[in-house]
Amino acid sequence: MAKAVVPEEKRRRRRPTKSGTVLSEALIVETALRLLREHGSTGLTARRLGLALDCDPSTLYRYFRGMDELTLAIGDALIGEALRGWRPTGQWRTDLRAIGLRIHAAYVAHPQAAQLTASRVTGRANELAADEAVLEVLRTAGFALPDTVRIYHAFIDQTLAFAALDAASLALPRATRRADDAMWRSTYARLPAATHPRIAEAAPLLSTHMVTSAYPTALDMLLDSAHATLTRLSS
Repeated sequence: MAKAVVPEEKRRRRRPTKSGTVLSEALIVETALRLLREHGSTGLTARRLGLALDCDPSTLYRYFRGMDELTLAIGDALIGEALRGWRPTGQWRTDLRAIGLRIHAAYVAHPQAAQLTASRVTGRANELAADEAVLEVLRTAGFALPDTVRIYHAFIDQTLAFAALDAASLALPRATRRADDAMWRSTYARLPAATHPRIAEAAPLLSTHMVTSAYPTALDMLLDSAHATLTRLSS
């Protein structure tokens, strides 16, 4: 049976660890993000986390029921990072674009954590705040409820899907990433027009575009579609 999680104010250590650390949920998440960055998902274990925090690994279970709950907290922390400083302008398209780019940027800034959490639903405070913000922007703009939910679904899934895809690329060894990027110049750019006419004519542009994220373009296309829906509603 899972252990009951002790409320934050009751589980804080009354005295620091040997290294002077006072544990908190935020500190555990911050340390977990560092371990993910340094060692990848396989390096995030209760034992390694305990060593990094100078505490017995069992102490962590006073804060989280298990490593999966910690994973959800990490994902929620990334969303919180994205929302920090964001304020609505009242321009629905500007606001949605800003939220999307912020969430994408927060995930790709922590590629190992993004791979671990982008497909999860945390149900935690920051995720709920982000969902509420997106729905509020759409409803205030005048979208009907069914269209709001449809656009919200596409917006969130597209943002997280690109975050996962781009994070997976960034998590590759640097040499592998460079080799993948170079393929557009070493192979695609050298294909003859006689056998691959469309690739040959597009090669100069492909070598530029394909080594960057397509998320901003895809986001603008989704927002164009949403704008067309809103225009039909108001006509």
